[in-house]
Amino acid sequence: MKGWYQGRSLRSRLAIMASVAVALAIAMCSVAAWFIVQEKLYELQRVQLSNVPLPLTPFSHTLPTCATTAQGALTQVKAATTAYEADHPNGAILGTGRGGDAEYLPAGTTSVCLSLGANLAIVPAPSDYDVLDLPPNEGDFRQGHFTDGTPAMIRVTHYVDRTTHQDMVMLLASPLTEVDHSLQQLAFLLAGVSAIGVAVAGITGRIVARAALKPVHDLTDLVEHIARTEEVGTTIPVHGNDEIARLSDSFNSMSTALANSRERQTRLIADAGHELRTPLTSLRTNVDLMIRSDDTGRPLPPATRTKLLASMKAQMQELTLLIGDLLQLSRPDSPRPGQNVATVAFHDIAQRAVERGKLRGPGLTFNVSLEPWYVRADAAALERAVMNLLDNAVKYSPPAGAIDVALQQGRLTVRDHGPGIPADELQYVFDRFWRSPSSRQLPGSGLGLSIVAQTVQDSGGQVALGPAQDGGPGALAIIRMPGSAEPPPSTHPARGTAPGPGEPTTGPTPEPAPGPEDS
Repeated sequence: MKGWYQGRSLRSRLAIMASVAVALAIAMCSVAAWFIVQEKLYELQRVQLSNVPLPLTPFSHTLPTCATTAQGALTQVKAATTAYEADHPNGAILGTGRGGDAEYLPAGTTSVCLSLGANLAIVPAPSDYDVLDLPPNEGDFRQGHFTDGTPAMIRVTHYVDRTTHQDMVMLLASPLTEVDHSLQQLAFLLAGVSAIGVAVAGITGRIVARAALKPVHDLTDLVEHIARTEEVGTTIPVHGNDEIARLSDSFNSMSTALANSRERQTRLIADAGHELRTPLTSLRTNVDLMIRSDDTGRPLPPATRTKLLASMKAQMQELTLLIGDLLQLSRPDSPRPGQNVATVAFHDIAQRAVERGKLRGPGLTFNVSLEPWYVRADAAALERAVMNLLDNAVKYSPPAGAIDVALQQGRLTVRDHGPGIPADELQYVFDRFWRSPSSRQLPGSGLGLSIVAQTVQDSGGQVALGPAQDGGPGALAIIRMPGSAEPPPSTHPARGTAPGPGEPTTGPTPEPAPGPEDS
């Protein structure tokens, strides 16, 4: 049964659940209504019996007819009535106010007594004698039946004969045939109404489920279309603000994000292919030239051959740099388990980067002012980011120029005195593979500043690049990193954590960047 239900569509399951819920509700209401009507009809019977006046005397002027059973008493009273009517053809039988239908159970006996003219006998119950504990003319009601099997509502009363002063149990009954027939008709009517209600609920549930799930159906069609055609970025209309609308809006956001991701991936692949084409073309040209010279038997002059080999080495270095930058950019935006993220000394990282920068610009002057600052980051990645900024400063600084490096309250600034960056190019400096037209002839892949931006953002910091704030020549790069001027208590150098002053370096020393980066 469970498999049959789960194998159906969501629309069918909603319709089935609606039908079952309505069926249960209708069934509960119908059963409750039937019992309420039954109780009201029975209450009406009790009221009618309560309004019957008690007879002044339980028997007629003739002696009562008694027997040990109700059926025996009825048989005897019918015979006595026939005999009385034969002896008194013009006389009348004095009944008890109910046409002789009442019967009496004298206290202290096991007899059932009926008056002349009685045409029905009520089957007594042992509990009927309990009313003798009540005051006279007080009693209760119960359900029972006549001797012919007809169901009846029975009034059981403590009665005291005024003549003999004998305690008796008087039974007065009203047949329930019409009541039970009415209840049976009501049951059939409620069953029919319930069946119609369930059928209408099933049809209505189907219609409502179809209307409610139409956005889900459209969403399913769209997902299947995207899976079939791979056309990410397709959206569906959103109406209202319910859960379905939120689901559609979330799907549209996901589809748009996937489209943007694919666009960035395509652009990255295209840009990487474009950047790789230049060094590969140069390498292939140089290799072809050397092979052709060997095949023709006319070797190149030593100076030319040396120059070609140097050019090939430079192109290989450029390829190595580009591949390393692409690997760096392929990291996810958030740190993964296992990356070397720990509390590191930002000032020590900046100091090591400055020492490496001095090797790349031996004729330059470095003005360094570093205050202690501790941050949580990947030490190697952060040092590479600072190194990329210094590489730019070294590359664009004039001969014998100066580079100012300062770290104050988590704000690292790198200032060079070169030509600076045009204002219309500042918005592109952190884009991947973007290179200023004026620096196309300089080495680099155009990924250095992109790596800086990604590394700083992964560490929760901010980076900016613009003209020098004092109005002089050159560019100013600023990195802001959250952290503290005091080292955290009870910390020990961990893998990827820069050692403090005077402490030995633990773990592998970060490799120097393969080559300079450019903006």
